[in-house]
Amino acid sequence: MLLDGKKLLITGVLDPRSIAFAVAETALAEGAEIVLTGFGRGKRLTERSAARLGDGIDVLELDVTKAEDITAVAAEVGERWGRLDGLLHAIGFAPASCLGGGFLDAPWEDVATALQVSTYSYASLASGFADLLAVGENASVVGLDFDAQIAWPGYDWMGVAKAGLESANRYLARDLGPRGIRVNLVAAGPLSTMAARSIDGFGQFEAVWKERAPLGWDLTDPGPVARCVCALLSDWMPGVTGEIVHVDGGVHAIGAGGAAPVAEPSAEAPPA
Repeated sequence: MLLDGKKLLITGVLDPRSIAFAVAETALAEGAEIVLTGFGRGKRLTERSAARLGDGIDVLELDVTKAEDITAVAAEVGERWGRLDGLLHAIGFAPASCLGGGFLDAPWEDVATALQVSTYSYASLASGFADLLAVGENASVVGLDFDAQIAWPGYDWMGVAKAGLESANRYLARDLGPRGIRVNLVAAGPLSTMAARSIDGFGQFEAVWKERAPLGWDLTDPGPVARCVCALLSDWMPGVTGEIVHVDGGVHAIGAGGAAPVAEPSAEAPPA
């Protein structure tokens, strides 16, 4: 199996629609051992999702804005496994003022929160678990991204945070590579997760992907993203670091003209 024997820490599991849940589910199916993290009131949601994944899936308290939480979870993982083979950063948050057209009006305090949670935490988690990741061979840190090359409607300061995430990814790859740790991002197309649905104007993304995705795109299926994440967490991509892998049906490569329309299958000759 792809992840046989791998010890993975997965953040960001809220409900079964989340990308992180799909990653956890796929990783388990591919032979990994996992622990999840959550904090505050959201931890109850994570615990419910953990129960759906199977027996014995622990959820550790981790608020990424607290250095002491990162230290405590690293100590717990070290005591449990003695090493960590992979880490998924699936964390992002911005106050309401930073989204939905508030770019020019959002106060610094709210912007700072968005950047700390969505960008800085990527570096703080990778750094906090670096010693455990360096114990074994071919360890991997993967973060979830949304293409920050252009300005998206309503995404505002979260888009800026994602641009920072992409830059941080390159610097982490530079600094952790000598310790045998790969660091990559997966830029996913829009999916109907709890977080996405909270973004004012999310429906506009659906229209863009319907028009431009050469491979098509299913907003309800996080499976393709989860499989790419698991491939990066595996030993099958040992020479890849500092990369942003797009799993978006090809939209990132297509201009405003969009993809050629796909012909409807004939009723007399259904597709195989």
